[in-house]
Amino acid sequence: MNSTVDEVAPDIYRISVFVPEALSKGFTFNQFLIDAEEPLLFSTGMRWMFPEVRAAVERILPAHRLHWISSGHASRADEFGALAQWLAVAPEARVVHGQGAVMVQLSDMVDHRPRVLAETEVLDLGTRRVRYTSTPFVQGPWEAGMLFEETTATLLCGDLFAYEGATPATTTGDIVSPAFEHQDSLGGMPLTPHAGSTIRGLADVAPECLALMHGATYTGDCPAALRALADGFDERLHKALDTAA
Repeated sequence: MNSTVDEVAPDIYRISVFVPEALSKGFTFNQFLIDAEEPLLFSTGMRWMFPEVRAAVERILPAHRLHWISSGHASRADEFGALAQWLAVAPEARVVHGQGAVMVQLSDMVDHRPRVLAETEVLDLGTRRVRYTSTPFVQGPWEAGMLFEETTATLLCGDLFAYEGATPATTTGDIVSPAFEHQDSLGGMPLTPHAGSTIRGLADVAPECLALMHGATYTGDCPAALRALADGFDERLHKALDTAA
């Protein structure tokens, strides 16, 4: 197992571990490090990935300098499975997330209460600023949320657009079709009435970079990709309701 490190936006690094035996085509597990005065790690990776991911982080900055740790949601191992290991090497770091994630999981995982971000609240990292948006059931779990780095217009979008296979660090190609191939195969995201509107709300902030947890970072027309994803989920929901009727 080898990790790769790529700067996908100014001072935002994609740390990627490809697991070839996962699913049918292999699967990427990405973490994102924002290098600022108060560095933030988005997704810890699973426990067994920790040595590899830590070594990758330390190609950019000493692990003990981490100031914040967050992720797309709290209830899956690839998001916070290595949290204890990270807090052991970065004891001054603090977990930060939305109220839902803190309530259902994170407050029971750490000794110091996590920092709760309110809807649209901005966390100032110094040279970078991340804004929190809750996205319940979009990405899967109810407590899901995303961070939007305002100075680079990068949306740390977690499991949104997840797809299988080995990927380059960045792409301007189609990420919608492979995401729906993955969705239709595994059903990772529930079909809910508000999924389309939630995703269109993300398009309205006009991101210029979509940092995927499972796949290549997308640097094409991000609002168009998000609206196409929203349309696809609406179509699947209506089809499911018609079938049920």
